[in-house]
Amino acid sequence: MTNAFLIIDTQFDFCHPDGALFVPGAEQDVDRMAALIRQHTNKIDHIIVTLDTHHLIDIAHPLFWQDENGQHPDPFTRISAADVDAGRWVPCFAGEKARQYVHELESSGQFQHFIWPEHCLIGSRGAALHDTLLDALKDWTRQRERDYVAVQKGLHPLSEHFGIFRAQVSDPAVPESQLNTALIADLDRFDTVYLMGEAKSHCVANSLKQMLDFAPELVPKVVVVTDCMSDVTGLGYLADQIYAEARSRNVRFLESDAIFG
Repeated sequence: MTNAFLIIDTQFDFCHPDGALFVPGAEQDVDRMAALIRQHTNKIDHIIVTLDTHHLIDIAHPLFWQDENGQHPDPFTRISAADVDAGRWVPCFAGEKARQYVHELESSGQFQHFIWPEHCLIGSRGAALHDTLLDALKDWTRQRERDYVAVQKGLHPLSEHFGIFRAQVSDPAVPESQLNTALIADLDRFDTVYLMGEAKSHCVANSLKQMLDFAPELVPKVVVVTDCMSDVTGLGYLADQIYAEARSRNVRFLESDAIFG
């Protein structure tokens, strides 16, 4: 049996108390992930880490929008299609595409548009892997003589990119926003894919949803490691339907101490 780890966005901004978008519980999640890698080095055949990576001018950052008084929205502001249509929030960049994006999010049943603190900025400390995980990855690489793989997401500034496999709204003219079939094929080489990372409510949940929707061949392989992920405070309910669908399709959910038990 071959095993792959898919570790979502275990980065400074999410996993360190000084991070721009700290997820409470993430520090402990990172400790458990690192312990898994160290304790089961010879049972882990492949590790993919994903890196949420954004420009400062991003559709989900405050600078992108303003109200009628020229004020930018506070982080954690919801912007609905109705808000945009009524002019309560106006895009400062790529106006028509931004309006279309917000409408398409809602019409396709995805999370409503949301403004985040500026986070995981390209080249910043916040976008880097948490040191505890990185140290474990380096030791695993030295012992197994194979490198971990890092996959960036979120660089297309006109769409959120919660799920690792594609942007929330893909653009045919932007390859990095489209379905990452190479990543799907890479994971499909393994018998089991252990899914973990941050945040449970957003990027882990949407990565799982994209497997359910676009990579059914991976669904029987997936194990969600339940104690290696945490919710953005107050927003865990957003993903309830995704996890319920996964359970209905027989995705396995296990705690870390049971996955190789």
